Amino acid sequence: MEIEIDSKKNNPLFNRTEIRFTIHHKGEGTPNREIIRSELSEKLNAKKENIIINSINSSFGIQQSKGYAKIYTSLKKSDNPERKYILKRNKIIGKKEMKKEEKKGTEKETETEKKQIKEEEKTPIEDDEKVKESDDTKEKKPKEGDQQTEEGKEK
Repeated sequence: MEIEIDSKKNNPLFNRTEIRFTIHHKGEGTPNREIIRSELSEKLNAKKENIIINSINSSFGIQQSKGYAKIYTSLKKSDNPERKYILKRNKIIGKKEMKKEEKKGTEKETETEKKQIKEEEKTPIEDDEKVKESDDTKEKKPKEGDQQTEEGKEK
């Protein structure tokens, strides 16, 4: 696998260097992001943690891929401008942060589950009361035909 740097542009606004590169990978599939990051770090004398690969596009019929990467001066400066899914793809967001996000999601789920359980507990009782009320009303109100027979019996 060979990496060839096509263009290199300094972006002082975001404290990063933007790189367009070409990878020649004969007899292999498209290389993994981790491998590309390590090769770019060796070639450009930068820390692997500060390199974020934004995209890799493979060419059809040619064992060649073109990509776009960003090299930040520090890892902290990459948090704000970069989207979270790109940081996850590059495995820069630590497992701790991902676990925190999962815990927040599970806490919300448990709260909604508790609310649903409370509602389920309330509804059978209310249904039983409605059934009892309807039974009471049936006993108090006889049918019209039944009233006539009772009146006829009294006469």
